[in-house]
Formats: sequence, C-alpha cells, structure tokens
Amino acid sequence: MSMMRAIEIAEAGGPEVLRLVERPAPQAGAGEVLIRVAAAGLNGADLAQRRGVYPPPKGASDIPGLEVSGTIEALGEGVENFAVGDRVVALLAGGGYASYCAVPASQVLPLPVHLSFVEGAGLMETIVTVWTNVFDIAGLAEGETLLVHGGTSGIGTTAIQLAKAFGARVAATCGSEEKAEMCRKLGAETTINYRSENFASILRERHGGANVVLDIVGGPYLEGNIRAMAPKGRLVFIAFNHGRMGQLDIARVMMNGLTVTGSTLRSRPLAEKARLVAEVRDKVWPLIRTDRFRPVIDQVFPLAHATAAHQRMESGAHIGKIILTLE
Repeated sequence: MSMMRAIEIAEAGGPEVLRLVERPAPQAGAGEVLIRVAAAGLNGADLAQRRGVYPPPKGASDIPGLEVSGTIEALGEGVENFAVGDRVVALLAGGGYASYCAVPASQVLPLPVHLSFVEGAGLMETIVTVWTNVFDIAGLAEGETLLVHGGTSGIGTTAIQLAKAFGARVAATCGSEEKAEMCRKLGAETTINYRSENFASILRERHGGANVVLDIVGGPYLEGNIRAMAPKGRLVFIAFNHGRMGQLDIARVMMNGLTVTGSTLRSRPLAEKARLVAEVRDKVWPLIRTDRFRPVIDQVFPLAHATAAHQRMESGAHIGKIILTLE
C-alpha cells in the first residue's frame, strides 16, 4: 500500500493541533479520479473543523481541505472525460491537505491553461459557494446591488469579481484602507470600513439598499443586514464566524418582503454538487479564460507549515486565498 503525507487534526483546538503524518494513499473508486495534489486552498470550514464545530460529513475523509489543484494520477471505473496527466482542480468533501485525494469526476474541472497550480488551488470552494448562494439561491440579477461582508476574504474577492462580471453593482465591508483599495480594484464601487462606518445607512443612501447580502459574520450583523436591504432583498448566510444568534426585526422582514436564507455546501448530495460544478464550468470558466476573473492569492505555505497557514487566516490580515503547496 502506497503511503502519502497528510495533515491531520490531532484533537479539537487551535492551529497547533495540526500534525504532519503518513497515511495510506486513497484509491479511485467507480466514477472517481485520483489526483496527485499540487496545492490545496484554505477555507473557513477548515478552521471550523479544526476547532471541532464542523465535522466532515459521513463517509468523507477526516483530513481537512475542501479544494485542490493537481494532476490526474488514475481513473476509476467508468470515468471517460479525463485522462491521466490532466491538470485539474477539484471540490472535495474533505481530504485536500494531502499528497493524493480521490474525488467524484463530476466535482473536477480542467485547470485553465494560463493559471498556475497555486492560483488554481483556491478556485473551487469559493467559486462554487458564491455561485450557489449569490446566483443560484439569491438570484442576483444584472443591475442589482450585492453587499458582501469581508470583501478581502477568499469568498469576498470571488463574490466581488463574479457579481461585477455579471453586471451587478457591488458594495463591500472591510477593516482597513488597504483592504478597501483591493475591493475597489476588483470592482466594488462602494467600500465601507466596518470599524468606523454604518454599512446599513451607507447602503440605503448610495444604493437604495442591497438586493442581495452575502454574510459570513452572523449574529452581530443580522440587524444591520435587515436594515441595509432593499424591498424584496435576499439575505444569505454562509457562516456565522462571530456568533449564531441575533435579533430579527420581523416587522421589517414582512413590510419589505425580505428573504433570509443560508446554506452549506460540503454535505450536499453528489448530484447537486455535480449540477453546481457543471453550472460553474459553463458560466464562470469562460470568465477565467478571458481574465475577467482572477484568483487573488495572499500567501503560500508548504504543507508542513499548515499551522502557520491557519494562524495567518485566523489573524484576519489576509487579502485573498491562503494556499498550501505539496511540491
């Protein structure tokens, strides 16, 4: 049995619980491909899993990591649209912080030729998450306004570019002038410093309210989000980094016909993930090929330094994606 390097979570806790270990390499089952991993992207879900509050779904690897880039090493039975040696990116339910991973072929896309493995490693989880929530669930339309919180996070830099590419107006919250500058460069027309400004008033003044709000903050922003929304606005939660409970003004929801919803991606059924990945290939991959969307990379760490990578993400100082490499 061939062995591989991987990062495991020794116990629930801080970044220091991540350990570099040797594990048996997975095999490609029917309908799967085996990927030799070149790089893996960090996501908020990895931090939540490490803290013990977001366990992997049943049957998924306990190794963290929800997106990778690499080359196809082997094809499982029935896989026809890929060949050994193809440069690819993949969306995983777990197992990305490792030398090899096995994944359903329906969750794999070709790595656009002009992108490096490092750039490709941070594409799938963020793009599929933004596509699912902003476009599939909330139905952001051309000319509407999207408010995205944490504009320089991996999710934020992705949401700003995609919303802009599809003809929406974008407002983003961030915590510094440097971060605001990056948001504007990516296409946000309004940037709000959440430390010193009131995002709800600014959204109403400059945009007549947000049609869609993408929120990773949770409880403390619930009230502001509801106040920031235009009539028939849609609020989508994809994380609750600062708390799961908040006060909801039900009267305002009723009078303005607001929708409050949310989703997780990791535990969705395979058929649903396959549909979303196919939509991303059709709608978003052409934007990447024509450079209307470009991944923003913050810092790159070798796999053995996963603890430092998690510390960087936890600090909130990053702009764009943090990547682990396996070279």
